[in-house]
Amino acid sequence: MKSPFFAHSANRAAQWHSLAEHLECVSQRAKGFGSTQSWADEAGLAGLLHDLGKYGDRFQARLQGKDQGLDHWSQGAWVALDEHRAIAAALAIQGHHVGLQNWDSLRRMNPQSLTQNHPFGLALSDADHLRLKQRAEAEGLFFHAPEQTALSPQKMAQAVSSMLDVRMLFSCLVDADFLDTEAHFEGDAQGKCPRPDGPKLDTSAALAALDTHMATLRGATGAQREVRQAREALWNAAELAGQMQPGLFTLTAPTGSGKTLAMLKFALEHAARHNLKRIVLAVPFLSVIEQTAREYRKVFKLFPDNFVLEHHSLAGLGVEAERCDAEGASESQRRLLSENWDAPIVLTTNVQLLESLFSNRPSSCRKLHNLMESVILFDEAQSLPSGLAVPTLAALSHLSSTYHSSVVFATATQPAFDTLHTAVTKHAVQGWQPDEAVPEHAEMFRALKRVEVSWPKNGEKRGWAELAADLRSDSAKQVLCVVNLKRHVLALLDELTGTEGLFHLSTNMCAEHRRDVLEKVRARLKAGETCRLISTQCVEAGVDIDFPLVYRALAPLEAIAQAAGRCNREGKLNEQGRLGKVVVFEPNDEKELRWCYPTHAYYQAAEVTRTMLTLHGDLNINDPALYRDYYRRLYDLNNPASQNKLLNEAITALDFPEVAKHYRLIDQNTIQVLVPWAERRAEFDTLRSEAERVGISAGWMRRAQSLAVSIYLTKKGSPAWAIPAKLRRGGTSNEWFFLEGDYYDNILGLNAPKGEQVFIA
Repeated sequence: MKSPFFAHSANRAAQWHSLAEHLECVSQRAKGFGSTQSWADEAGLAGLLHDLGKYGDRFQARLQGKDQGLDHWSQGAWVALDEHRAIAAALAIQGHHVGLQNWDSLRRMNPQSLTQNHPFGLALSDADHLRLKQRAEAEGLFFHAPEQTALSPQKMAQAVSSMLDVRMLFSCLVDADFLDTEAHFEGDAQGKCPRPDGPKLDTSAALAALDTHMATLRGATGAQREVRQAREALWNAAELAGQMQPGLFTLTAPTGSGKTLAMLKFALEHAARHNLKRIVLAVPFLSVIEQTAREYRKVFKLFPDNFVLEHHSLAGLGVEAERCDAEGASESQRRLLSENWDAPIVLTTNVQLLESLFSNRPSSCRKLHNLMESVILFDEAQSLPSGLAVPTLAALSHLSSTYHSSVVFATATQPAFDTLHTAVTKHAVQGWQPDEAVPEHAEMFRALKRVEVSWPKNGEKRGWAELAADLRSDSAKQVLCVVNLKRHVLALLDELTGTEGLFHLSTNMCAEHRRDVLEKVRARLKAGETCRLISTQCVEAGVDIDFPLVYRALAPLEAIAQAAGRCNREGKLNEQGRLGKVVVFEPNDEKELRWCYPTHAYYQAAEVTRTMLTLHGDLNINDPALYRDYYRRLYDLNNPASQNKLLNEAITALDFPEVAKHYRLIDQNTIQVLVPWAERRAEFDTLRSEAERVGISAGWMRRAQSLAVSIYLTKKGSPAWAIPAKLRRGGTSNEWFFLEGDYYDNILGLNAPKGEQVFIA
C-alpha cells in the first residue's frame, strides 16, 4: 500500500517523496557516515526522527501549499531526548534546518512548551509526538535506544571536545538528509537519482604519480646544489614520517625547500600506511590555493577531474537563521550549493575549514564527518590568529585522537603552540604535543642560507618618493616590494608611474588576473628583463617567484621571513658567490602607527618584531630558534588563553550560535563580485548570462571563483569599499554580484574612488 505521508513535494518527474522511505534512507546513510564511532546507532536514530513532525496533518497540507510557518523537527528532537537520552541526536535534529542551538534549549524542547512559546515564532505541525510516532511505526519504522551516545552530562567539562562531537553527529545527519533530498528532486519516473560517490583515494596510484612528477622536476631544476640537497632531505624525511602513528605533527622546513609536495608525500604515505580516506590541505590565502591547485593538477593530470576538489570560501550559502518553516527556495539553494568534501584530495582555506569546525550552520557542518580518518594539512600554520589558538588546537587535538585523523602544521616559521599545551588540555584531554616530521630541520635552515637582511635603524623611516627612487635605480631592475596595506601600494605605484617593467599584485585583482601577472613576472625574471613588482602580503606565502632583491615594510617576523622566501629562492646567486638581499624598511606614513597595519593583531606582532630589533639588533631569520623566541614573546604579550572573552564564555555555555558568531578568522563578512577583467570578458558575460537565466549552482561557483573579487562588509552590512557602479545581484544569491561599469582596471584591479555610493540591485 502506498504511503499517504510524504517528506517532499513532487519532483520534475511528478514523483512525490515517501516520508517513511526518506527517514529510513537518511537513517542508514547517517549511521554509515558515523560507522567507525561508538555513537553510530545514535546517528541512525537521528535520521529516523529528524522529520518526525512531517507525519502531522498540517505539514502534509503544507506540501500542498495550504499551510505555512511550521516546525516539523522539534517533535523528533523531543523523542530523542525524552525517551532515549540521546542529547547529541536531539540537538542535531533540532538544528538540521535552523542550526545547532545552545545547551539551554534542551529544556525548551517539550512540545507543550513550544506550543506556548516557540523561539522562531513557528507552530508545531502536530503537538502530539506520540501520535506522530504511532504513524511512523504503522509504516514500519521503529526507534531503538542506542547502546552508546556521543554526549553525556559528564563530558561537558571539556566543552570544545563535546561540541565537536555534537557537530560530527550533526554532520552525519545533515549530509545524509541533503543527499537523499537531492536524489529525490534529481529523480525521474524510475525513482531517485542519487549523486555518485566521490572517487576513492588510491594511494598506490597517487604515490606513483607523485614520484613520477618529482623525478621530472629533479631533472629539470636549475636550483643550486645545496637547494637540491635540502629538497631531497625534506622529501626523504616526509616519506619516513609518513610511517609514524596517526596523531599531531609539525613539519618545519625553510622556504623554497619543496614543502608543498613534501607535505603531499607525507600525506599519501601516511594514508597508505593507516588506510586513511582523504587528504585535506588548508591554506591561509587564495594565492596559495591557486598555485597549489595548479601544482596538484599537474601531478594528477591522468586522474578523474573530481580527484582534487578546490573549495575556496563560505560564500554563496547565505545566513542560516531561518525564521520560517525551512521549505522555501533559499533552503533548497543552500543545499545545492554546499559542499560535503566527498573527494580524495580537498584544497580549501583556513577560514573554510576552521570556521566550519566551530559553526552551527547545517551547510557548513555537513562536510565535517569527512574529516574522520583523514590527513589534514595546514600550510603556513603561523597564520592562525593567536586569539583563536587555544580552542582551535583543542578541536584539532580532539579530531585527531577521537576520529583517527592526523593533523600537520607545516611552515618555515613554526609557532610555539606546544607552550599552550596546558591551556589546551582544559578543552581536549590530549592537549597539544605534536611530533616533528623533520627533526633535522635546523641543519636544513643553516644549509639554505640564501639572503642577507638589512634592518632599519632605530627610528629610521622612508617616504614613498625616497623608496620609489630606490626601486627605480639601476641596482633594482628586478625587485619585489611588499607593503602592508593596499593604500600603501597605491601610494607607491603613484610615485612609480612610468617606471619600466612595473607590475602590481593585490587581492583587488581576481585570481585569474593575479595568475596572469605572476606568469609575466616569472617570464621576465627568467629572461633577465626589468621587472618591478609592488604587492601586498598576498605574494608572500607559497607563491613561487624568485627575485634577487626584495624590499619589505616592517611587519610581523613571520611575514618578513615569508617575503625573504621570494628572494634567491633557487639559490642561483650563491653559485656566483653572493646572497640575495632583503631590505626591511619602515614607511613614513602620516597616520598613527597602529593604522599602518591591516589589523590590530598584525600591528601587535609587528611591535614584537620591533622590540626584538631594539633588544638584539639585526635578527637572523635563518635560525628556527628565533621564531620560538618571537612567538613566546607574542604569547606573553597577548596571552592567547585569555583572549576573546565572548568566545570563551560561549564555549563554556555550550552555546553553538554564539560560538559560531565569535569564532571568526576574518572578522568581516564578504560578498563575491564577479569582475569584467578585459582578458576574460567573454567568460564574464557567459557566467552572468547563465546566472540570470538558470541561477547559481555549485558548478557555476567553482567556475566563477577565478573571476571573483571579495569585498568586505562593514558591521552595518554595506561594502567597506565604495564602488561607484551598480552591483547586480547574481540570480537569487545574496553573496554573488556582478560589477557593472568601467571600474575594473587592468593594472589595479577593482578600482574604487572614494566617496561614492554603492547601489545593489
